[in-house]
Formats: sequence, C-alpha cells, structure tokens
Amino acid sequence: MKRSDFQDEIRELNIAYLMLAQKMLREDRDTAMFRLGIGDEVADLIGGLSSARLVRMATGQMLLPVFRFDDVKLAGLLAGEGRDAASSSIHAAIVAAGRLADENN
Repeated sequence: MKRSDFQDEIRELNIAYLMLAQKMLREDRDTAMFRLGIGDEVADLIGGLSSARLVRMATGQMLLPVFRFDDVKLAGLLAGEGRDAASSSIHAAIVAAGRLADENN
C-alpha cells in the first residue's frame, strides 16, 4: 500500500492561500488581517513576498493556512449549528473577533 505525503496538494493549497492573502491585504489590510487571523508583522511579510519567495514559502511540508479556532463550540457555530444558520455565523464572528482581541493584548 502506497503512503501519500500530500506534498503536491499542500503546495497547491499554500500557493492559493498566499496569493489570496496578498490580494486581500492589498485591497483592505485591516479586514484582511482580521479574516486571516494575522498581525502586522505577518501581514507585512506576506504582503511583501515576491512571486519567487511566495512559491518557495509554499513548497515546504507545512500547511500554512490554519483554523482560527480550537474548540468545538466555535467550530459548531461556523458550521451553522445553533438556533439558525444566519445568527450562528454572526455569533461565530463575534466570538472569533473577541479571541483575536484577547490574543493581541
């Protein structure tokens, strides 16, 4: 049985993520930083990557995009669990924003 290391898939996902992050940062830096869950220094780094450096960064074995939550409640809200899907997503955004603010202080 062949064991897959998913290297090609990870590289493709990383490239797509970094390109999207750069585009978001160029269009609206503050909103992008919130949505990506990154701070100023990481935003500067990603925003300033050349194409060659972006590809080099993406080819590592580490998956760059990460989930911004680490508990079942927030994951459930993001998945639409709760009273109704619309209010669940709003509630999840509020909870995530509160956590981001706590981490930055």
